[in-house]
Amino acid sequence: MKVALIGATGFVGSALLQELLQRGHRVTALARHPAKLSVHDGLAVRQADVLDAAQVAAAVQGQDAVLSAYNPGWGEPDIHDLFLKGSDAILAGVQQAGVKRYVTVGGAGSLYVAPGVQLVDTPDFPAAYKPGALAAREALNRIRAASTLDWTFVSPPILLEPGERTGRYRLGEDAPLMDGDQPGRISVADLAVAIVDELETPRHLQRRFTLAH
Repeated sequence: MKVALIGATGFVGSALLQELLQRGHRVTALARHPAKLSVHDGLAVRQADVLDAAQVAAAVQGQDAVLSAYNPGWGEPDIHDLFLKGSDAILAGVQQAGVKRYVTVGGAGSLYVAPGVQLVDTPDFPAAYKPGALAAREALNRIRAASTLDWTFVSPPILLEPGERTGRYRLGEDAPLMDGDQPGRISVADLAVAIVDELETPRHLQRRFTLAH
């Protein structure tokens, strides 16, 4: 497939880039600073600001799918507004370019831990991550309204860590997966496996899914 990848230099995005290239997909990575990405067979890099819908549209034109791991960074003081601005621009750019398949990585905060109660609204949710988690939840709501796209929203498990690629994972939908009485976890490499699996064999069109080991 021809896949446009947003966020290719980040924690999740770099794992996605490796997984896509290993499987032989042709990747176009959007980057504000193309020099941060190494030369690789099957990889093209286009300079683009993902906060600008027109630049996104131009960069993803002609792709089979757009895969976004956009995150302005958990240490960014304005993460809430930047996350939404980027998510909105990417969504608009994908629509303008006429690409139907859109897969985006959000957070675990919008998963339901009880009827009507999302993880981000629980008292023990870490304050440092709350602005980004609230933005990711709102981004999911806005994507759901964009029903013309074949979108998929991916919520990682509560614990997302570095680690080896096993190729194994369990799937869930709107509630966090658990490991007994402990939160579920997954390596970023296996998160990438699950996302590229979804890209190749869609099982969650216009739906969200989560996963864990």
